[in-house]
Amino acid sequence: MRSIQELFALDGRVAIVTGGSRGLGEEMAEGLAEAGAALMICARREEWLTPTLERFTARGCRVEGLVADVSRPADVQAVVDKTMAAYGRLDILVNNAGVTWGAEPEDMPLDKWQKVIDVNLTGAFLFSQAAGREMLKRAYGRIVNISSIAGLHAAVHGPHYAAYAASKAGLMGLTRELAASWGRHNIRVNAIAPGFFHSRLADPVIALVEPAIKATSPIPRIGAEGELKGVCVFLASDASNYITGQTIVVDGGRTISS
Repeated sequence: MRSIQELFALDGRVAIVTGGSRGLGEEMAEGLAEAGAALMICARREEWLTPTLERFTARGCRVEGLVADVSRPADVQAVVDKTMAAYGRLDILVNNAGVTWGAEPEDMPLDKWQKVIDVNLTGAFLFSQAAGREMLKRAYGRIVNISSIAGLHAAVHGPHYAAYAASKAGLMGLTRELAASWGRHNIRVNAIAPGFFHSRLADPVIALVEPAIKATSPIPRIGAEGELKGVCVFLASDASNYITGQTIVVDGGRTISS
């Protein structure tokens, strides 16, 4: 029987993390690197990407990076191609890149709706498709889609972000479909649905939701730094080899409370 250290080890593995230059994406990339994986990080802006690459390099991590918009097929393929050129393999994909737009549904501009869907859902599909082609060649792959509890429940008093909620619910469906399609090729696909954590996207609405979280959630607080990367490593590692098509909710119990 393999030891627990062996089950969680990612030595020799190569991981792409989209939106990995800061916030929750950087945290999950850090966890994968600490478990032994080499990294390819992509971000939409050079000014976000370069400092993160420098931090990882200073810590002795094997890391590459590329500026990319996940909604553009050519950018997606460029990231996968650079990963294969740099490392010769691709084992893990974390689809974390995301955007949002808050508005009452009747006021949601169509271009904002389309942008959120293009990045959050279509981008995850494009990356899964491009990475999946490489994973199928070796009959090995681990894909982790970063969804949200926004895809599971809504709130009468907001925040209201129809496109974001739809995209995150769609990611759960995509996770199941890819898992069913590729499971017999030794490619596992799972999702993480975080609750509220401090991030560039969440901070503008945390003041709105935090009182309700403190009043009704079994763990009455916002998620803390470091509480996602262990789940990501688990799903990327052999420790979860018999799990596919699932969404792990990391929300302090918010979605089970009234």
